[in-house]
Amino acid sequence: MLAAGDIVPLTIDKPAAGGRMIARAGRLVVLVSGAIPGEAVRARIERLGKGVAYAAALDIETASPDRRDPAGDPMCGGCLYAHIAYPRQLELKAQVISDAFARIGQLRLPDIVRVAPSREDGYRMRARLHVRDRLVGFFREGTHEVCDARQTRQLLPATLDAVDRLVAALDSLRLEGVREIEIAENAEASQRAVHIDAPGLDARSLEQLGAIDGLTGLSSPAGSRGDVRVTDTIVVDGREPVLLRRHVLAFFQGNRYLINQLVGYVVNAVPTGTDVVDLYAGVGLFSITAAATRGVRVTAVEGDRIAASDLTANAEQTDGALRSFHQSVEEFVGNVRLQAARDRPRPTVIVDPPRIGMSREALDGLCRLNAPRIVYVSCDVATLARDARRLVDGGYLVSRVDGFDLFPNTPHVETVAVFDRSSHRERFR
Repeated sequence: MLAAGDIVPLTIDKPAAGGRMIARAGRLVVLVSGAIPGEAVRARIERLGKGVAYAAALDIETASPDRRDPAGDPMCGGCLYAHIAYPRQLELKAQVISDAFARIGQLRLPDIVRVAPSREDGYRMRARLHVRDRLVGFFREGTHEVCDARQTRQLLPATLDAVDRLVAALDSLRLEGVREIEIAENAEASQRAVHIDAPGLDARSLEQLGAIDGLTGLSSPAGSRGDVRVTDTIVVDGREPVLLRRHVLAFFQGNRYLINQLVGYVVNAVPTGTDVVDLYAGVGLFSITAAATRGVRVTAVEGDRIAASDLTANAEQTDGALRSFHQSVEEFVGNVRLQAARDRPRPTVIVDPPRIGMSREALDGLCRLNAPRIVYVSCDVATLARDARRLVDGGYLVSRVDGFDLFPNTPHVETVAVFDRSSHRERFR
């Protein structure tokens, strides 16, 4: 019987969702950090759970040819895959997607999963940094211990330089209550806004912080200075650029190198001649782009007040082709029935829910909409696989699944799944 602290030899089998790798000690499943499938390792048992053990690799006795020097703290947030050569990372993420559909959804995918690659450095346009004891950075995995964000290479050096100046200014003003710093910048990094949770700022301090070099806007509960929104330019297939403004606190896809490719994939999955319903629309990344570049009419639904405000403003460039609703998805699908125009098929539905996936109420309502096609964008493959099972049980078929590596060197992967009503599959393939 294994116990915490035991050191055991293990052969690594395959990746698990969340960043660890699967091995077995007898009949016990062991989830191992710091390893790669195919390796033989000695690992220390960290803790035991129900039917599973958690361990960390100590010695790599037979190393994978895909092992590399992580060049930093591998436990600093966003680095759990940093010891794995990047092409192998993409293979592992594709395997995680397929395994989740098979294990959780009991579904076999129609084709191999392809994961679009990203540059590994400076990819993040959005981040939350933690401030503890005058240190600013990410949390080490599984802790509230702050580690240096620079070593992870996720953010641009100029971004972190601006944050350092902000933290120094907070220190000089003796503002000690700031615990988090939210960052949003556009893909060109020409605009950079931050939000700090400092409610006690006076007007003079707010003015001083808002003038920090490298920041174009600063937001706080006490007020704001500069422009707390940034504007992104989305270009799909060489078509006319789409401009999207977004508040520093609004959700937006975070990888500057893959944003256009992801949006192009989603909007091009909309069959020609159909309209669109975009649920969890955010500031309109998919819905505004579809309306502006595909000539479709769009109904966009967003529950968050800040994002809904940006969505309404961004819709002005669609010349009336987009209607926005500020309400929850559950409320919308509970009250609406999709009606196709005489000369157009029923609308395609795009969904991009939060990490927890769709609620049972939202998913049941989605099935009742009877859309011929659903394009599901997910940042969590486990909840996607769970919801895929429910959609298949509701009369849909999985037509295509692909990944986008929005977070290199992490186990996270953005997944887009296309579902077609079984009676429409040949029509929309």
